[in-house]
Formats: sequence, C-alpha cells, structure tokens
Amino acid sequence: MTARRRSRLGVDLGAVFDLVGGVLRWVGLAFIAPTLVALFAGEAIWPWLAAGGAASGTGLLLDRLTHERRADRIGQREGFLVIALVWLLVPVFGALPFVLSGEPQLSAPVDAYFEAMSGFTATGGSVVPSIEELGEATQFWRQLSHWLGGMGIIVLAIAVLPRLRVGGRRLLQSELAGPTELEKFGATIRETARNLWSLYVGLTLVATLVLASVGWLGLDPAMTPWQAFAHASSAMALGGFSPQGESVAAFAPISQWILVVVMVVAGINFLRLFNVIFKQRAKELLRDEEVRLYGGFLLVATALLLAELLRSGDYAGEEAVRQSAFQATSIMTTTGFATADYTLWGSLATVTLLLLMFVGASAGSTGGSIKVVRHLLLFRIVRRDLAQAAHPHVVVPVRKNGIVVDEQALRSTVLFVLLYLFVFALGSLGLVIDAERTGVELSAFDAIGAAASSIGNVGPAFGDAGPYGSFASYSNLSTAILTALMWLGRVEIVPVAVLLTRTFWRP
Repeated sequence: MTARRRSRLGVDLGAVFDLVGGVLRWVGLAFIAPTLVALFAGEAIWPWLAAGGAASGTGLLLDRLTHERRADRIGQREGFLVIALVWLLVPVFGALPFVLSGEPQLSAPVDAYFEAMSGFTATGGSVVPSIEELGEATQFWRQLSHWLGGMGIIVLAIAVLPRLRVGGRRLLQSELAGPTELEKFGATIRETARNLWSLYVGLTLVATLVLASVGWLGLDPAMTPWQAFAHASSAMALGGFSPQGESVAAFAPISQWILVVVMVVAGINFLRLFNVIFKQRAKELLRDEEVRLYGGFLLVATALLLAELLRSGDYAGEEAVRQSAFQATSIMTTTGFATADYTLWGSLATVTLLLLMFVGASAGSTGGSIKVVRHLLLFRIVRRDLAQAAHPHVVVPVRKNGIVVDEQALRSTVLFVLLYLFVFALGSLGLVIDAERTGVELSAFDAIGAAASSIGNVGPAFGDAGPYGSFASYSNLSTAILTALMWLGRVEIVPVAVLLTRTFWRP
C-alpha cells in the first residue's frame, strides 16, 4: 500500500466503496428467503423484493462508480472504514421491509432500524411488544438476519468474493470478535473464511436437528421444526431473537438444557472449535487459558445465581440449577434468551447478571461485549504492574498460553476496554438525560442496564426492557442512542474511534 495509490484524503475511497458495493450485492440475495416465506404464507412479497433490489442495486451502482476492482488496495485504514460502513448500511436495507410492509409495531423508521440493527448485530433487543403478531416473513427475517450477522457478513463476503484475496486478511482480523490469532489457522484467508462459515452452518444444522428430534419424540411438543431452526440459529449466533414472546420459557426443560450446550459451544473461539472437530486437537482446547477462564466465569456466575434462587425459595432442585445455568450462560455469552423473568430475582442475581454483560464470550466466537481473553490479559497486566511497583527493575512478561504477548497487543487491550467503558458511560448518561427530557420513567439502574446490554450486544436488560418486555417505551432519541451502541459494540468501537481522528484522513 503506497501513499500515491490513496486518495488525497489518505484513504482509498474507491477501494472502500468497491468492497462495500460487493458486500451489498450479496446481501441483496438474502432477501430471496423471506420472499419465498411470504409467498407461501400468502403475504405481500413486494416489500422483500424491493429491499433486495435496493441492496443489490446500490451495490451495483457502487461497483460502477468505482470503475475497477481495487480490493488489493485495502489497508488498515480502508479496513476500518469498510467495517464501519457495512455494519451501518446493511441494517438500513434490512429495515426496509419492516417499513414497506406496514407492520404496525415496526412502521416507524427509527424502530425498524433498531430492530434490523439488533438482528444483524446479533443483539436480540426488540422494540416489538407482541412478537407473535408479526407476519411470518417478518419473523423469519428477524431470525435469518441474526444468523447472518452472527458469524459476520464480512466473513461471508471474504469467503465468496474473489476480489478479497489480498485485503481479506486485514478485514477478517478486524471483523472477528476480539483479538484472534489467524496465523495459527494455517490456511489462506479465503479458506479460513470458508472453513469458519462451513463450521457455523454445520453446527447450526446439528443443533436444529437435535432440537427438532426432541419435538418429534414427543419430549417437547412445542419444539416444532420451525421453532427448532429459529432457536438453533439464534443460539449459534448468540443473538437471542425468538418467535415466542416468553422466549425459551415456552419450551420443556430438555430443550432448555440443549440450548445451554449450544450457547456454551457457540461462545468458544471458532478457530479452536475447527481444530478440535476437524483436526482432533481436543487437548489444545482444554489447555487454552481463555477457554478455562470462560468455563470458570460460567461456573462462578451459575453458583452465585443458584445461591440467590435457593435463598429466595422460589426454585429448588433441578429447576434452580437449570434456571441459574441458563441465565448465566445466556447473559454472559450475550445471547439474551430467557427462561424466567430475572428482573424479579433478588439483588445478588441482578448485580451478577449486570456484571456478566461486561464479560462476554471468547474472542473469535459469535458473541459480543469485552471478551474473556481481554479480561485474562487485563488480570495479568495488573499483576505485572503490581509486581513492578514493588520491584521496579524486574522484567515480568505477560504471557498467554505460554507465549509472551507483545506490548502493542496489551496497549490495544487497554485502549479497547477504556473506550468501551467510556462509550457505555456516555450512553447511560444520554438515556438518563433523554428520560428526564421526555418524562419517561427510567431509573438510573435501568438506564445502565440498557446501555450495557446494547453495547455488549446482549439484548434484554431490566425494567420495561427486561426479558419479557421490549424497548417500545423508549423515546426515538433513546432508541437511536441504543442503536448506535449496538453498532459500536459490533464493530468493537476502535474502527469508529479511529475514523474520528484527523490523522486517519491524512495521507
């Protein structure tokens, strides 16, 4: 990448728009599926055709405007801009059918965009008070957008777009959630993206079949094939959308336990999972320090919730264990499913669930939030700095899985966490100020929960936005704030923060 090949702004906008256009062309094809659902359900198909045509048409227009394929010019700065634009624009087209179809609960553009952003970012928060009243095509699109966004639209683009043979590595590194080690995967970037999506599709099919078999065997009559697909795809994406207003509480305990397993698996780094499944490297997974800390967080959180539920006397035996394990897993992995209204649980459970929103799953998974590996590195940075405070001349390297982590990676970790907490605080403040302005009843804790849930791509929060509620009562401005937090959480903040600096645009 040379300076003369960039635009005068220091960023090759032609390469950026060319790549964004290619992604949008493929996104347009995704609307074929809800079009077919609408056709068989006897619903209007033109909103879906119009949205798909708009997405693909915009992509073709951008391709024409750039004149040539220039993805080989994708550098670090171009990659940041592509990531930010794709995750802003795709939900725009995803929201079009909601508005065009005249869905009463999603007719306002700000609400439609919120719902689409929540879907594609695999957040799972909703402004829809009555999910069951949505049209069949709309319900299917919500679930499909979840699944597409879970592994990542750009990862899919890298897998299918030939133009991304050179710039794909930078994009994939930026797109995968959390700091990941692509070099250890041992394949070309395009093969890596294809392997990730193949694994993702395969695990989704297995989860769907297992859940559907529970229904076929009569163990859970409510688990129809449609419900099995909807919840398996949502669980693999760590999203949380459900066609059921009461979420997973609508199903039998066996289905809930199966979904716990699916969520735990989906919360593990997919690069690690690939090595375990296809290269028989199970010991590598067991030795991985992030996986061990991930399991430790889940066990401690489950124990805390279980202690609270047993103390209150509302649950006992297997049900208490299941409720604790399910909610701990669902919130920590940023899925957002629910088997009970946890807002009615005690203070210990409430605080535990709020803190879990800041933990997240593993890097390289489909989850959001800070990620376990960053907590691991922060713990060791603090331990090193405390050791050096007592012994200034001692050199204490920070290691992960026995390998020394370079200082740039450590600085990036600290930078991300600081930006994450700063944006979270701003979002919480914005929600409180807007609630005061509009006279909406929103406690400080509920505002904190809503901001934490949105930026962490968790989904449900507390108060009106609890697991059986929605964000429908929030004003347009608050809805927009939450939408921005979801977007920032999905792109992991840094790309957008870099765009706001002067040095980004300079040659």
